[in-house]
Amino acid sequence: MILIDTALERAETEGRPIRVGMIGAGFMARGTARQIVQYTKGMRLVAIANRTLDRARTAYEVAGVPGDGIRAVESRAALEQAITSGVPAITDDALLVCQADGVDVVLEITGAIEFGAEIILAAMAAGKHVVTMSAELDATIGTILQTYAQRAGVILSLSDGDQPGVTMNLYRFVRGIGVRPALCGNIKGLHDPYRNPTTQKGFAERWGQTPSMVTSFADGSKISFEQAVVANATGMRVAQRGMVGPTVPTGTPISEVAGLYPLEQMLEGPGIVDYVVGASPGPGVFILGTHDDPMMKHYLNLYKLGEGPLYCFYTPYHLCHFEVPNTIARAALFGDAALRPSSPPSVEVIAAAKIDLRAGQTLDGIGHYMTYGLCENADVARAEGLLPIGLAEGCTLTRDIPRDQVICYADVEIPQGTLRHRLRAEQDAL
Repeated sequence: MILIDTALERAETEGRPIRVGMIGAGFMARGTARQIVQYTKGMRLVAIANRTLDRARTAYEVAGVPGDGIRAVESRAALEQAITSGVPAITDDALLVCQADGVDVVLEITGAIEFGAEIILAAMAAGKHVVTMSAELDATIGTILQTYAQRAGVILSLSDGDQPGVTMNLYRFVRGIGVRPALCGNIKGLHDPYRNPTTQKGFAERWGQTPSMVTSFADGSKISFEQAVVANATGMRVAQRGMVGPTVPTGTPISEVAGLYPLEQMLEGPGIVDYVVGASPGPGVFILGTHDDPMMKHYLNLYKLGEGPLYCFYTPYHLCHFEVPNTIARAALFGDAALRPSSPPSVEVIAAAKIDLRAGQTLDGIGHYMTYGLCENADVARAEGLLPIGLAEGCTLTRDIPRDQVICYADVEIPQGTLRHRLRAEQDAL
């Protein structure tokens, strides 16, 4: 949305910047902090909350804020006073940021479904817009959280910059020029469902990321979450469990992959989400669209998109934290979400065994050693009682599960008293 820059410049000139409170101080949060502090007019990062206070301080310091200009606070009153005084504040109590006056938008970058849900509910209850970078959370309980957002009269949005948000920008553009999106695609460089934090440790250390996060990309869980949230925002489905996910020779132009997907499922019904491994430009996104108007098809051919029936549109990159401020501005200034569920879920991310699992074991988290995620159509997942991977952590197996078999609710004991399971039960009841 090109109009965001002028709207933010106007907010800066008129002395009414968007005041952002950030929850989380990890790799992406540090980049986002620097982007807001150094390069975004009309926006202020007024507070950072993190369980480890020193990491919150570091996030400000790498953003260019002098350490002696940062104030640690322990109460809502102290936080509000710091905001009023224009002093960057840090706290280990995230709920202070959610509740304090002087925060317009809460930015949730924790990477945790349980804690993230708690933060989002608290912020929305206080009348604040929320932007989250967690596709995992949105794919698992995003529909019910969106219901809470509508009740509170606030915007809850996944962030632009990550591939789902970039896909939705492209989707809205393609649909806006009269082309019907038939496939929303994601371009990957690697897919190996058996990767784990041990195999990914070196890569994670090189880039300053956590091994489990890196593993979630490599083992296919992340791509599944990303495509599920796109499906749930558009009403699209998957062509098969796990998606088609063809692998092509490295550097294959994305315009040449259309024939690798089931044409009938793309052209009939709501369309599909999927991905490709090895195509160029990676790690971008693409949309295959159709048009029924012979005259417009002639023009599309003139403009070098070919004769159809599928026309390829793509964005050659995604810039993650660079574009987070755009999402914040869309929410605060325009009441617009970059990406949110538009209807009951159409695609779920279910858990499959990464190794042979044994009865009595307690399942670990996303991007760890025991499970990986697969996309499945929601009606199938419901009919078969399949366990969403976003709910799997902490569940205890009641029977053995061989490698690559999907896990059902009937195969586990659900932990008691968790917010994510309570919210999921509300969502399913809808």
